[in-house]
Amino acid sequence: MAAAGALERSFVELSGAERERPRHFREFTVCGIGTANALAGAVKYSESAGGFCYLESGKLFAVTRNRFIHWKTSGDTLELVEESLDVNLLNNAVRLKFQNCSLLPGGVHVSETQNHVIILILTNQTVHRLLLPHPSRMYRSELVIESQMQSIFTDVGKVDFRDPCNSQLIPAVPGLSPNSTSSAAWLGSDGEALFALPSASGGIFVLKLPSYDIPGMVSIVELKQSSVMQRLLIGWMPTAIRGDQGPSDRPLALAVHCVEHDAFIFALCQDHKLRMWSYKDQMCLMVADMLEYVPVSKDFQLSIGTGHKLRLAYSPSMGLYLGLFMHSPKRGQFCIFQLVSTENNRYSLDHISSVFTSQETLIDFALTSTDIWALWHDAENQTVVRYITFEHNVAGQWNSVFMHSLPEEEIIIRDDQDPREMYLQTLFTPGRFINAALCKALQIFCRGTERNLDLSWSELKKEVTLAVESELQGSVTEYEFSQEEFRNLQQEFWCKFYACCLQYQEALSHPLALHLNPHTNMVCLLKKGYLSFLVPSSLVDHLYLHPDDDLLAEDEAAISDDVEVARDVMCLIKCLRLIGESVTMDMSVMMEMSCYNLQSPEKAAEQILEDLITIDVENVMEDICSKLQEIKNPVHAIGLLLREMDYETEVEMEKGFNPAQPLNIRMNLSQLYGGSTAGYIVCRGVCKIASTRFLICRDLLILQHLLLRLGDAAILGADQLFQAQQDLLHRTSPLLLCYYLIKWGSQCLATDVPVDTLESNLQHLSVLELTDSGAVTGNKFVSSPQTIVELFFQEVARKHIIAHLFSQPKAPLSQTGLNWPEMITAVTNYLLQLLWPSNPGCLFMECLMANCQYVQLQDYIQLLHPWCQVNIGSCRFMLGRCYLVTGEGQKALQCFRQAASEVGKEEFLDRLIRSEDGEIVSTPRMQYYDKILRLLDVIGLPELVIQLAMSAITEAGDDWKSQATLRTCIFKHHLDLGHNSQAYEALTHIPDSSRRLDCLRQLVVVLCERSQLQDLVEFPYVNLHNEVVAIIESRARAVDLMTHNYYELLYAFHIYRHNYRKAGTVMFEYGMRLGREVRTLRGLEKQGNCYLAAVNCLRLIRPEYAWIVHPASGAVCDRPGASPKRNHDGECTAAPTNRQIEILELGDLERECSLARIRLTLAQHDPSAVAVAGSSSAEEMVSLLVQAGLFDTAISLCQTFKLPLTPVFEGLAFKCIKLQLGGEAAQAEAWSWLAANQLSSVITTKESSATDEAWRLLSTYLERYKVRNNLYHHCVINKLLSHGVPLPNWLINSYKKVDAAELLRLYLNYDLLEEAVDLVSEYVDAVLGKGHQYFGIEFPLSATAPMVWLPYSSIDQLLQALGENSANSHNIALSQKILDKLEDYQQKVDKATRDLLYRRNL
Repeated sequence: MAAAGALERSFVELSGAERERPRHFREFTVCGIGTANALAGAVKYSESAGGFCYLESGKLFAVTRNRFIHWKTSGDTLELVEESLDVNLLNNAVRLKFQNCSLLPGGVHVSETQNHVIILILTNQTVHRLLLPHPSRMYRSELVIESQMQSIFTDVGKVDFRDPCNSQLIPAVPGLSPNSTSSAAWLGSDGEALFALPSASGGIFVLKLPSYDIPGMVSIVELKQSSVMQRLLIGWMPTAIRGDQGPSDRPLALAVHCVEHDAFIFALCQDHKLRMWSYKDQMCLMVADMLEYVPVSKDFQLSIGTGHKLRLAYSPSMGLYLGLFMHSPKRGQFCIFQLVSTENNRYSLDHISSVFTSQETLIDFALTSTDIWALWHDAENQTVVRYITFEHNVAGQWNSVFMHSLPEEEIIIRDDQDPREMYLQTLFTPGRFINAALCKALQIFCRGTERNLDLSWSELKKEVTLAVESELQGSVTEYEFSQEEFRNLQQEFWCKFYACCLQYQEALSHPLALHLNPHTNMVCLLKKGYLSFLVPSSLVDHLYLHPDDDLLAEDEAAISDDVEVARDVMCLIKCLRLIGESVTMDMSVMMEMSCYNLQSPEKAAEQILEDLITIDVENVMEDICSKLQEIKNPVHAIGLLLREMDYETEVEMEKGFNPAQPLNIRMNLSQLYGGSTAGYIVCRGVCKIASTRFLICRDLLILQHLLLRLGDAAILGADQLFQAQQDLLHRTSPLLLCYYLIKWGSQCLATDVPVDTLESNLQHLSVLELTDSGAVTGNKFVSSPQTIVELFFQEVARKHIIAHLFSQPKAPLSQTGLNWPEMITAVTNYLLQLLWPSNPGCLFMECLMANCQYVQLQDYIQLLHPWCQVNIGSCRFMLGRCYLVTGEGQKALQCFRQAASEVGKEEFLDRLIRSEDGEIVSTPRMQYYDKILRLLDVIGLPELVIQLAMSAITEAGDDWKSQATLRTCIFKHHLDLGHNSQAYEALTHIPDSSRRLDCLRQLVVVLCERSQLQDLVEFPYVNLHNEVVAIIESRARAVDLMTHNYYELLYAFHIYRHNYRKAGTVMFEYGMRLGREVRTLRGLEKQGNCYLAAVNCLRLIRPEYAWIVHPASGAVCDRPGASPKRNHDGECTAAPTNRQIEILELGDLERECSLARIRLTLAQHDPSAVAVAGSSSAEEMVSLLVQAGLFDTAISLCQTFKLPLTPVFEGLAFKCIKLQLGGEAAQAEAWSWLAANQLSSVITTKESSATDEAWRLLSTYLERYKVRNNLYHHCVINKLLSHGVPLPNWLINSYKKVDAAELLRLYLNYDLLEEAVDLVSEYVDAVLGKGHQYFGIEFPLSATAPMVWLPYSSIDQLLQALGENSANSHNIALSQKILDKLEDYQQKVDKATRDLLYRRNL
């Protein structure tokens, strides 16, 4: 059966019907021309259709490759559509409506020039020329690389249909022949448009429109004969009317063949004669009587011919062929002639062949130089298409075309099935109904209801459901129904709608014409509602589908060169056909359900055989058994049939185009058959093959069970019986399941996927490093609901197949010409190879995974799994991906584990573990686990990551690198889940110290951020104690102090382990940094608490150990990540090597604690001081406190740090001065700081001012804090006098008591001479006993008292100062006063001295 690929004994019709929204036609109205008769325009003609193929449509590197135009006429409407198999054309459909005119059947003729496509249109009253750009002129590049392109109809709206140059009214004289439908049109050599029509008076008239770019007049030429005698005498007179004409020579069919500067017009007339005219010479060159070739009755010879048809076919090598169909009521005949040119410009016909047919109604036929393709309607109104090779077919045997059958008229619904679901499944199964039929049925069914019919496939399904259910509910008059009554009512309405759909499907399937492309041998069937394609059927399908009566010896020869083997196979096929005809619908459903439910097909076949034997009333089984007797070697015949149907290959198809091919060739080939129409046709072909082969395998299984039942006594020997049971049965069953799976995929619709889902899926695939796979491409959203096989073909398989086809240097397909039968057969076969489940590649499953078709992929793998042992690991992996999408994580994990055992054995898994970065791991399985773990991580499934990593650890063995990676992974995800204890345990088992340290650092940071500090502190950290401390210290010194609490964590860490000295050191360092870096009130509060905690820590230690080392500056400044310090030359400075170690004892910490509290007090009183208080020393703090008026606090600080109180008294004295000199604002402000100091008592006798209180505070301090030399009095008085402020009496009196002499010196220093004179006077009086208690003199001058003294030096300085200005009488008076006092004093001293001496001498 090696010749099966080349055999084209039969073809199969594949519907190219659009399943998307109804084609959007742009509508244009062509207004009536001149005096067009509306009544004449009302003439109704039958619908017609036709097609045009571009001259270079079969060239591989042409813009018009696989591109054609087809049209349909109906009444006054012309629908034009441009199709391409390679790209999706935009704006490719237009609908032209001709006012007051009816289009002639076959009245559309298309021609092409180098720059234009010209459409010539004939109506019953007008002719039109439509000028459009040629596709080759619409694109600058000859490369077709876009997936979408503009059609030539894009700018048809710019055409002026009323332009007289391009439209013309058919003149009344000679006028169009009534009831005539034939016409012809062509382009002249100079670009003029010519229209040939039957004349009303007989003959032909030709209307010429001048070239579109050359001005000219419309002209009419009439080709007409006066009589036979005149023909003999004077020939044809083209422009004269020479008498009455009978209708016998009126043309029934016209055809034109253009030569260099002429056009031959062929007319098949009512008198059964073929006439050939020369338009240039306006002469009839030939008349041939067709009755000479037709063996018909005399009545037919005398009758007027009707229904005759004429076609031309031109071959550059063979010349011009004429095909005529001579219609008769009982039998038609095709006559094929070749035009022969003789000398003197005379022509004759060479009869090639006559082919007879018994079909009743010929609708259309097409002619090539070798074949006739014919389209009929038979007696049952069924479409019949056949073809014949007329030249060498002696037997006149027509070849079959297996037509696409209409959907079944009735749907059998079992009791366990829902009627709505079954009807919807039937209506919307791909390949059953077209969108237009469903929309029309919906419109009729919902009469009176306006509905939007521009619906997608899914939207239409919803509308149909809603419409039928609404009708059902509208008919219900009762409120209660039994379930059976409701089911019957539901089935009634759905059956009604289904019948309506069936009616419109049948109407839209009515054939109108054949379209044959002679350049590619592509044959299309133009129907009322859609377009279908004819493709070759394989030998196996041909034998199975073809009736027995039509099988020829050619079929046997194609099977095998061995006649006996061929006859065995033929007989085997006949047996299979008998079984297939006997199998009922229920039996067929039983086999399909057994495949779908993963049950054994062999058992189902055995059960079907039992049922066939049971119901066999026509003795079919006996006929089968008798035919089996004719098979000499059934085992060999069955094996040959199985081999022919098996697409299993050992070698995977190459991926991608050959890089050695030129870029322009690769780019051009990349779009070959890239259009949605081509994809649909190819996939329908695959579905048709799979459906047919499924039936063959089913019947073959039944037949094999019949053979086993007959036993060795009947046909087979014992050894053959064993072989049939063990080998053939087990080969047939997987083959049947393969075809069932492909058939299922061809009918399973793909799901539309949102863009964000596709992007997320692409991200997951990038983690697996599968984005460079040929199966991962950008999803192109098309309007039709693709099946998953279509999706696979368009996205992945097509490029692989085309690259493979054109990489074969010796293959005929590598030529520049495209042959549709060869190409579609090759593409379909290769697609079947790629879809074949038992082949090594998994491109189909990869494509489903890449395009998010996870539900379909899951169903596919479930159907595949029980019986297919190829790509087991890849299937398990992809099933795991499906489970991840559906949220079944544990099932996914199980699948991933199962797939691990196949790593290294399958191509897909090998590609999966291939690393892009070149990282080398110990084993492929570890690499596989790494990819899956990364995928689960990206998806966000930490529990599954942990479980899979634990499984992988058991397989890692002694591979410490893999162990470290896996345990790190476990740690990370335990930590993410908040499983702190498990995370710590995983951390301790990491063998790599650097990774362990990284994980430990991460543990510390994460637990700190989560505030789970208790866990962090209480972990034992065996052999990790120093590392933890170093990490926390490093983090503490590197991050912001106020947002992270690493110091407090470290403090708790040491406290938990009773390491109080370390804890104290940590808190002291924390406090230091807070003072330097956090200049806020909160920072000062924390600083105080830190120092207090440090103090408490040292108090818990024995005194001899109650000390800490002062933190070095590096602990604060040289933090990790800090930039190196540089000198003025830009070079890094060397770190100091000999740092002195400073020891801090408990007392030092207590003082620091006190200082911190005072800082906080200052900050609370004066927020502006916060910025400088944090790191200020005790001396600086005294100044700040004095400035803020916190004198009590300042004194306390001085006492703590043993500092002099001088700054305090000076500051208070200055504030008193400011108050005394200030106004009310100063008074009001003073109360705030006065209130912060504790006054000794409260004066309630009179109203006291702030100034008074300030002086009283100063007085209190002077009394309270007395020192030697009365330093504080001195500094206060000095401050007052320096500012020129008179001393208050209480201060003078106070200082007189303690040091009057120093007071005198201060007066002298500030030139207060009068005060000094008064002080000297009073002091002398006090020494002499008058008021001595005010100067602190206990015993005044007397002989019995201790000695007294006067500050003579100061008094001398006073007298000196007073005497310097002798002109000042006042100074002289003051000087005299002192002298008088001193004289009085001297006298009394003298007296006292004498008394003392007298007493001593006694």
